[in-house]
Amino acid sequence: MTSLAFAAAERPQRDVVEVVLGFARTLRHAGVAASPDRVEAMLAAVGHLDVLDPGDVYWAGRLTLCGSPDDLDRYDAAFNAWFAGEAPRASRTSARQEQRLAESAPLGATDGGGTDAEEKAPDLKAAASEAEVLRTRDVSELTVAERDQLRRLFALLVPAAPMRPSRRRRPHHHGGVDMARTIRHALRDGGEITALRRRRPRPRPRRVVVLVDVSGSMSPYADSLLRFAHAAVRARPASTEVFTIGTRLTRVTHEMRLRDPDKALAASGHAIPDWSGGTRIGEVLKAFLDRWGQRGTARGAVVVLCSDGWERGGTELLAEQMGRLHRLAHSVVWVNPHKGRAGYEPLTGGMQAALPAVDHFVAGHSLAAFEELAGVIENA
Repeated sequence: MTSLAFAAAERPQRDVVEVVLGFARTLRHAGVAASPDRVEAMLAAVGHLDVLDPGDVYWAGRLTLCGSPDDLDRYDAAFNAWFAGEAPRASRTSARQEQRLAESAPLGATDGGGTDAEEKAPDLKAAASEAEVLRTRDVSELTVAERDQLRRLFALLVPAAPMRPSRRRRPHHHGGVDMARTIRHALRDGGEITALRRRRPRPRPRRVVVLVDVSGSMSPYADSLLRFAHAAVRARPASTEVFTIGTRLTRVTHEMRLRDPDKALAASGHAIPDWSGGTRIGEVLKAFLDRWGQRGTARGAVVVLCSDGWERGGTELLAEQMGRLHRLAHSVVWVNPHKGRAGYEPLTGGMQAALPAVDHFVAGHSLAAFEELAGVIENA
């Protein structure tokens, strides 16, 4: 496949966004439902990849723009036509798999009416994309195959770190006057100040601390929450800490720094001694603040606490420790998977005790909810 550098040489005025939007229009003409949400997802994925690598662009588009197996052949043809290249070999594997599925289909699945093309034509107004539906589905209700597809979508999730100003400053056209640079340039101009040099604080990533409840009541969501934590660590490994909470506190930051998410979760599973056990959020939060938070880990950080709020210990201790955490942290985000369900109200004792010290109370039951969570963390 010809590299995108060749395409860029033919169209030097077109930037990446323009190329992706044009490709999306080509896909729509080919019959693929390339909705604006999917196009945004592809742009976000391409922004973290090498845009001159055809393989990176191909898979970024295929994982975000295709909603069903029927879209794969159309996607390959559109990719070939738009980028003037040959589809990667991996698409041939998909074609062989579809051929085997067609050969194993029952004889009654086809008829001689000649309406096969009409049946394959997608009704874009009547049916939603499979991938789009999967983004909003509760992860506790997914099948094994759907969970596998969701894992691939999680690989494209890149949470942006919240930023904070630092004491270090950098040259900028706005900001306070940089006297030292102004005088140096004046000396070069014969002692005359011809322009004021300015500077402003250099932004630095703010620390993000993720506490994931791995108790029995949270077991349907623990895998997805840890995958979100892994995506956060992968994006900012130096400024992200991950702990699990249950009957005890376990730091799994080292395990989460493994690049492969499946290996990272497997290593974390070996390190967590209280998986699917009870929940003592107040006691574990106190242990976190005594050992880690008070010493600087939570100070000025965005702390994300993922739990359904079922507390077996005393709610008074939880309320006390949440207040202590709120005074240390820059922002406290509580993620409750049940909040995404219709009619949910935070009536459990743990949630009632914690909410007064929570800055953002969000859902965490689907991929779409995790994408919203990433935005909350970035803007916290």
